[in-house]
Amino acid sequence: MTSAIAPEQLLHHRSFRLFWLASVASTIALQMQIVAVGWQVYQLTHSPFDLGIVGLVQFIPSLFLVFVVGHVADRHDRRQVARFSILVEAIAAGLLAAGSLGGWLTKEAIFAIVFVIGAGRAFSKPTMSAMLPTLMQPSLLPRAVAGSASATQVAIIIGPAIGGFLYVAGPSTVYITSCVLFVLCSVLVSMIRVETPPAKRENATLKSVFAGIAYIRSKPAIFGAISLDLFAVLLGGATALLPVYAHDILHTNSVGLGLLRSAPAVGALSVAIFLARNPLRGRIGRTMFIAVGIFGLATIVFGLSQSFVVSLLALVVLGASDMISVVVRSTFVQLETPDEMRGRVSAVNSVFIGTSNQLGEFESGLTAAWFGAVPAVLIGGIGTLVVVALWIRLFPPLFHVDRLVDNTSKK
Repeated sequence: MTSAIAPEQLLHHRSFRLFWLASVASTIALQMQIVAVGWQVYQLTHSPFDLGIVGLVQFIPSLFLVFVVGHVADRHDRRQVARFSILVEAIAAGLLAAGSLGGWLTKEAIFAIVFVIGAGRAFSKPTMSAMLPTLMQPSLLPRAVAGSASATQVAIIIGPAIGGFLYVAGPSTVYITSCVLFVLCSVLVSMIRVETPPAKRENATLKSVFAGIAYIRSKPAIFGAISLDLFAVLLGGATALLPVYAHDILHTNSVGLGLLRSAPAVGALSVAIFLARNPLRGRIGRTMFIAVGIFGLATIVFGLSQSFVVSLLALVVLGASDMISVVVRSTFVQLETPDEMRGRVSAVNSVFIGTSNQLGEFESGLTAAWFGAVPAVLIGGIGTLVVVALWIRLFPPLFHVDRLVDNTSKK
């Protein structure tokens, strides 16, 4: 029984422990890069629109590779796919370091390298997500998702803060450290042992390539959960404008930017640890909608704030509410998807959810360029609340989901 397994025991599970450590390493590396790239681009251009372009060029590879990624993850060893894609991210970090040291890193060069990072991330993120359920029995998945999320949030807290401090020594220091961490992550992934026997892999056909989209469309509750988070994050992408808020509104430096970047993860980590010990047991659909509503309200508070402390607190609440949605949605989608489909569903999910962060950054940068940073954040927060109200009416089965149950054995 899930309730009989203490969350600490997950870390005694060798494969999960390696997965956990790999997630920490890669997320710290990525978050350090985000801080350094954002601060470096804004110092070069002082343009919110260019900050949005950074998000857009990360999104484009995931959009165009979504069907390739899913099929690769379902037909090949997921450990090897993840390992090599993470090495691509390491190489890109090395190029950022070389460009900073050599003085040739223009904004156009940064955009091109970030595009490569986005391509590597397009493969590594959904592949790692599809791998997690194969490391343990299904009854442990809700705790494993929360435990994995807590590892990610620990890294999101540490990564931006380290990135902000290391940036004082120069952006190349940040990028070199990121490169080393990505290499470490690749090594850890190669050591993972998959315990669940792989399902029979179907031959590649046009139908099988697009099967992830077809499966999600056939499951209204899954589609509703994924699209709810997509639009909430797309509209509530206030974190893309943190360099603007840090520099122009809150009047802080790169260290302050690192703390602002870490604040959502503080709230998210607290919730993830709580959910690892106390999984949600009822009314999870309603709870998810309430959490997304709080996310929108916290975005509005952040947008109106001119106090560094109030802004930090608003971001903590934003991260805490988002984590509830993440754990519910991730567990629900994985438990509703058979293993032979998880790569393709995870790839589509990654475009809808993971890369909505990058597209949300572009949206925030664009609206900030049109209306200003504060109106852009307020529009996003209000839009999130509107989406919550609409999705309750459009997807009533999702709102009424009561418990997380493993349904893959019934398929």
